[in-house]
Amino acid sequence: MKIKNLRSLSNEGLVAKLDELRLESAIEKRKIAATGVASKKVKIREIRRTIAQILTLLSQRGVKV
Repeated sequence: MKIKNLRSLSNEGLVAKLDELRLESAIEKRKIAATGVASKKVKIREIRRTIAQILTLLSQRGVKV
């Protein structure tokens, strides 16, 4: 997700998106653990990067998560 799109979201929207991405990350990690194949490393990397961006934005706005 683009940083411009993230900046336009409210704090509640960012927290909701953060929860959604954390769940998606956990699902992808379980798929890799079950199959032993890491075919979606790029997707996991992008999810982690977006989570970091959201946490940075929330920190800048002074919101505790």
